Amino acid sequence: MFRRLTVLAVSLLTALITATLAGCQDTDSWVEAKAADGWAAQYGDAANSSYRPQAGADTLRLEWTRSVKGDLAAAVALGSGNYLAVNAQTPAGCSLMVWEADNKARQRWCTRLVQGGGASSPLLDGFDNVYIGQPGAMLSFPPTQWIRWRQPVIGMPTTARILNPGHLLVVTHLGQVLVFDAHRGTVEGSPLDLVAGLDPKDSERGLADCHPARPRCPVAAAPAFAAATGTVVLGLWEPGAEAPILVGLRYRPGQSPLLTREWTSDAVGGGPLGSPVFSADGSTVYINGRDDRLWALNAADGKAKWSVPLDYLGQTPPSVSPDGLIVAGGGPGAKLTGIKDDGDRAEARWTRDDVMPLTTSSQAGPHVAYTVVRDGDGEDAGQALLVFDPADGRTLNTYPLPRATGWPVGVSVGHDRRVVTATSDGAVYGFAPA
Repeated sequence: MFRRLTVLAVSLLTALITATLAGCQDTDSWVEAKAADGWAAQYGDAANSSYRPQAGADTLRLEWTRSVKGDLAAAVALGSGNYLAVNAQTPAGCSLMVWEADNKARQRWCTRLVQGGGASSPLLDGFDNVYIGQPGAMLSFPPTQWIRWRQPVIGMPTTARILNPGHLLVVTHLGQVLVFDAHRGTVEGSPLDLVAGLDPKDSERGLADCHPARPRCPVAAAPAFAAATGTVVLGLWEPGAEAPILVGLRYRPGQSPLLTREWTSDAVGGGPLGSPVFSADGSTVYINGRDDRLWALNAADGKAKWSVPLDYLGQTPPSVSPDGLIVAGGGPGAKLTGIKDDGDRAEARWTRDDVMPLTTSSQAGPHVAYTVVRDGDGEDAGQALLVFDPADGRTLNTYPLPRATGWPVGVSVGHDRRVVTATSDGAVYGFAPA
């Protein structure tokens, strides 16, 4: 009897240990960096789609306004909680700022970065860690202002992108491409140089050419990444070339090399302008051409699928919904236009001649989108946040931006349906659902 109980006890203990070990398998994946659930960086996600699946609020109220006391050239990033991050260019004092979006923009912390990188937006991960570049370095901050890590790079980092959880893609304006361990700040694999002969001591060379997208800035806009295919696409103006081209890279986690250059394309008329945008399945790349057309390319080889005339120079990227509805980019002289991708061709579904969008339209679900438009006529014209239905372009609401000067830098849509927009003169506007 005693022996039988002993065997039974041993069996139960073995089963308990086995169950315990099964429950103690490696769970490190939950702490690996993923993009925030809000508007993690400029153009929303790594694909630059400027699209959120959650339905946006069609009725808003202006909750707060605040100034960065300097200039802005990139949109505000919104985190998974209530934080927002903004990268300003200021004459003195703080330039990188983290505020509470739901508390009248109360400042959590701020710090000063080396100036010159205002065109790059902060990137927020799901733990409210901030990733941001400055000339010659890439940095990460925790939810407090103390630096998590800082690593040298050649050039000024464009807006960073999270690849697989834990991997951070950084492309500098001088064409250096790196993948970082987002937690440790160590470089994974070997950097890829798209331009030969880079001087690591001259990270500000050609930086002034980036905003106007001129030849001395090889990479003037942030790349796009399609998780479905592991493809990275970016614009590149090679030294001595007459026009920029598009370059396709392949991200191969667990392999060596980690990044490979797959194709080069000069299919876009006049060369690409601004950041590329991926379709939801990663098969198509959308990009503005300098020939006043919107282009669609095959993401596998860079060959053109179709192009449609815009009759204006799209200076900001289009936004793209999962079902292929494209809202064309904005800029001076732009028309609010909805385009449907039908595979081997596309057609304009609707156009608003009475509305001049000045930013990329940010879509929130199938029936609500936001953009900043010119408000009024003549030299005294202001700016307003337009809420519209991307299915047909009809206006849902319009909200003037008080005392807005300069040019708008984008519209960010939070997980809580808050909407934040800002201008180049440093005014930031926070709207809440009404």
